[in-house]
Amino acid sequence: MEDGEQPLGQYFVHRPVLDELCLDELAQKGTWSTKPSFGECVKDSLRCSVPRAKEVLLSWVPVLGWLPKYSIRENAVGDLISGCSVGIMHLPQGMAYALLASLRPVFGLYTSLYPVLVYFIFGTSKHISIGTFAVVSIMIGSVTERLAPDSNFIVNATNGSAHVNIDERDAYRVEIACALTVLAGLFQILLGVVKFGFVVTYLSEPLVRGYTTASACHVLNSQLKYLFGVKPSRFSGPLSLIYTVVEICSLLPQTVVPELVVSLVSLTILIVVKEINDCYRQKLLLPIPIELIVIIIATIITHFCGLSAKYNIDVVGEIPSGLQAPRAPDVTLFSEVVGDAFAVAIVGYAISISLGKTFALKYGYKVDSNQTLARIC
Repeated sequence: MEDGEQPLGQYFVHRPVLDELCLDELAQKGTWSTKPSFGECVKDSLRCSVPRAKEVLLSWVPVLGWLPKYSIRENAVGDLISGCSVGIMHLPQGMAYALLASLRPVFGLYTSLYPVLVYFIFGTSKHISIGTFAVVSIMIGSVTERLAPDSNFIVNATNGSAHVNIDERDAYRVEIACALTVLAGLFQILLGVVKFGFVVTYLSEPLVRGYTTASACHVLNSQLKYLFGVKPSRFSGPLSLIYTVVEICSLLPQTVVPELVVSLVSLTILIVVKEINDCYRQKLLLPIPIELIVIIIATIITHFCGLSAKYNIDVVGEIPSGLQAPRAPDVTLFSEVVGDAFAVAIVGYAISISLGKTFALKYGYKVDSNQTLARIC
């Protein structure tokens, strides 16, 4: 090594030692703050421009963003088949879940129609279909039966016998259900406006899948009484699912055998055809609409064979045609259902967002949680 050379791998840094004042002066530290004041934030939020107005409009009405880009050639056939399948499913499901809410089946059909149209305009999930759901129907049914029990509508006939005024009871239960759902919708809109959807961040994938599985268990449990033709009591609380199963098991000796036979035959046909649709979905032009076929065949057989009169099989009954004119709910009932409405709002949102997140994770897109919360009402 020659004189004056530094050893390889060794470095020497020479810089002056700075105290705090010198460092502030060198860094040109100021006393200003980069964070905007509250007034500036308010002015920025109220500032209007064409790009900002377009952004706000598309965030509140997502259909305006994706519909102009919709590819009819690529998606129309698949979406048409999917829409027909979901629509066919909504028919029996809506009527069945209306019975869980202690309402007439036609109101389940109404619930299967309007929410789908609204979510088409304001929703962000590509796969969920808003409508009736077993858990929410059970919650609403517990409220309608609590506030409008059969004992409140007993009338005495001229011969001394007593019976329940079904028409008056059902009409009042509809008023209760309308007040409950409108109030639940207002809660959901309010929570969506205040950005309550941030809680979705803490919903992990195992939690969402577990919630979906638990919901499926509630659906199965809610249909057991119709499968066996028994009438268990309605339970509420943490162990209501277990209590219901236990009571249904205790009522098995009272099983209406014809109803059980009809249920088992229908289930067998549905499962077999579903498997056929899955195995040959590449060869079939469209899936076999077995749900609609089963409903039509069962309706014809029940009507012309007189199964309801001969074997005491429960039937849905008359379904009125047309749509009723909308009207405002009875606001005097809000105070009686406010607690239940908040619970329904949270559960309904949890069901929708859990299903939406499940499909979004599977197909690789995002769901706006706040938009979903404000629009599933």
